[in-house]
Amino acid sequence: MLESSRASSSEISSLFLRSQASCICACRSQMSSLAQPQLPRDRQCGISAWPCYRHPRREPLSLVNLRKRSLEPGEEELASRLDHYKAKATRHIFLIRHSQYHVDASLEKDRTLTPLGREQAELTGLRLASLGLKFNKIVHSSMTRAIETTDIISKHLPGVCKVSTDLLREGAPIEPDPPVSHWKPEAVYYEDGARIEAAFRNYIHRADAKQQEDSYEIFICHANVIRYIVCRALQFPPEGWLRLSLNNGSITHLVVRPDGRVALRTLGDTGFMPPDKISRS
Repeated sequence: MLESSRASSSEISSLFLRSQASCICACRSQMSSLAQPQLPRDRQCGISAWPCYRHPRREPLSLVNLRKRSLEPGEEELASRLDHYKAKATRHIFLIRHSQYHVDASLEKDRTLTPLGREQAELTGLRLASLGLKFNKIVHSSMTRAIETTDIISKHLPGVCKVSTDLLREGAPIEPDPPVSHWKPEAVYYEDGARIEAAFRNYIHRADAKQQEDSYEIFICHANVIRYIVCRALQFPPEGWLRLSLNNGSITHLVVRPDGRVALRTLGDTGFMPPDKISRS
């Protein structure tokens, strides 16, 4: 304290300026965190840490209660218990964008598929059926255009159960970077961003440890949701979601392996459609 009291006026001025700068940076950081949905720590720091962040299917070690561990058998007991929590199967996730719909309708319930959209859904259903895979389920958005797309596709996949969810509804996930001047839905980032992030965390993860065989799941939803999920799953900056483009009825195929690694097999595939049936509205 005595030494600090003897500091020169220039030193005091320098300390004050540095303190002010630090305070400004902290305020800016706090305001930035309020402006958009919070991302996992590995994304905030720009660190590639997917092996550590696999929410909500965590690392096997974090699922073992070490307090119950007996030290006498040595490490063999821990290794055996860890194996119990390790994923063994691969998840194949097919993200389908809904077909073309009437965009000019004022009410969401009236935004039904166009005649072309119904044809696109038929073609997508035929394509999925031709893969010869044993699909486990179809999860779809609760919006009208997604429901109608699901109904048509499911006719080609008899016996596959359908599940509706509000998590996959269309929205604005996060402010795009670089920003766009023609579309600025800032007001909905707070609500939509949290919901779409919740959809990612809920559906994109490793297989459960009890799952013995590879699974094949279909998610029928919307372009913004799919683009954001792809960026998050591949550890790309999610602010770049708007740079991806998806055709109506397109198929995006993600693979989540037992160790948590993710691969993108196809993005927005519509190669199975005739050129005159392809649209992007």
